[in-house]
Amino acid sequence: MDDCCSKKGETLSRLAQGDQRRVLVIVMIINIVMFFAEFGAGVVAQSTALMADSVDMLGDAFVYALSLYALARGARWEAGAALAKGLVILAFGAGIIIDLMWKVQNGVQPSSGVMMAMSSVALVANGICLSLLWRFRTLNVNMSSTFECSRNDVVSNIGVLVAGGLVAFFASPWPDIFVAAVIALVFLRSAFNVLTSAWPVFRGQPGKVQFD
Repeated sequence: MDDCCSKKGETLSRLAQGDQRRVLVIVMIINIVMFFAEFGAGVVAQSTALMADSVDMLGDAFVYALSLYALARGARWEAGAALAKGLVILAFGAGIIIDLMWKVQNGVQPSSGVMMAMSSVALVANGICLSLLWRFRTLNVNMSSTFECSRNDVVSNIGVLVAGGLVAFFASPWPDIFVAAVIALVFLRSAFNVLTSAWPVFRGQPGKVQFD
């Protein structure tokens, strides 16, 4: 009986990992496609917020690739992948802040129409990713940090969409700058959450992943 239960447990574990792998591949492809589309639109629109959001898409594609690599390799590998994701999020947050400093000095009013159209498409794409990852969000530190990245994307998309409307309303680049700054703060907060949750697990200490 114990042997039977053990085999069933192993089968269920393999099925669960197969589901995770399938979902991660789908969301990785979505993010790669959206990076090229959104970054191109950001260049055309001269929108810092839109380009920042697109670079985040590329970072997420890298994040999902790490998650796929860490899958089924054990808690330490999963925690290591989560640490790498935290560092990627931190780097993007710092990069946006640097770009914002340049934009404040040389601000050009972006195209609000392109911003709103592209951010709407990105919001739909990231909403699909988030719904696919939802059931895995508390499974382990690897999938929890992956879910955190996708949740950030949805927040960023909404912010860029609002910024586009405000740019049109006020005829000013400042809403674009402000939203890009908020996106940077979200990245930095998430980096802190991911790194502090993953580090104890990586060191072999018991830990619980909690993302607010």
